[in-house]
Amino acid sequence: MKFLRCGDVGVLVELPTLDSVLSLHADLEARPVPGMTDLVPALETLLVKFDPGAATPEQVCQDIKTRSPQRLQRQAGEVLTVPVRYDGEDLAEVSSLLGISASETVRRHTGQVWTVAFAGFSPGFGYLVGDSGGLEVSRRANPRTRVPAGAVALAGEFTGVYPRESPGGWQIVGHTSLKVWDLDRDPPALLTPGSRVRFESVDSCA
Repeated sequence: MKFLRCGDVGVLVELPTLDSVLSLHADLEARPVPGMTDLVPALETLLVKFDPGAATPEQVCQDIKTRSPQRLQRQAGEVLTVPVRYDGEDLAEVSSLLGISASETVRRHTGQVWTVAFAGFSPGFGYLVGDSGGLEVSRRANPRTRVPAGAVALAGEFTGVYPRESPGGWQIVGHTSLKVWDLDRDPPALLTPGSRVRFESVDSCA
């Protein structure tokens, strides 16, 4: 574990694995350090923001050093169901890369609970990791210049839902009508770090 000071209002914690990020994130959400105002997880870092009137960077670092967060327990908490029409342009290619049938790809995608590890790429885009894996594929060799909002895709160990139309290089396996980014909602992002999701196969997303 390594600490990098970010001015007087933040400490960036470098961690060895995504699982350790998720575990520390869950621990700090359950037991915040004094004055903590926000947490921003990423692949191997966790930014801890705090009120400088309530704590110093040194106090925040010392608090975190004393913790021994257990491996994230993904069994707890509410699970959001995301309906998906599995008609993605890359479903056949993904299945071929994994050496399984398209129906098995869908079964693995719908048969596990996914947790939003962190957000990035564009507002509302969550990187979700599954609790049983089995769907790791590379990104497309040639990214698309246009991916529609609601596209459900895979890349590396992650799955994600495109919050709005954008370029993208993930392998598209389906589409959902669920709006994961809505400026009229507070907060606009539906899939925030720590959220748990189960995908459900449907015939239509209308």
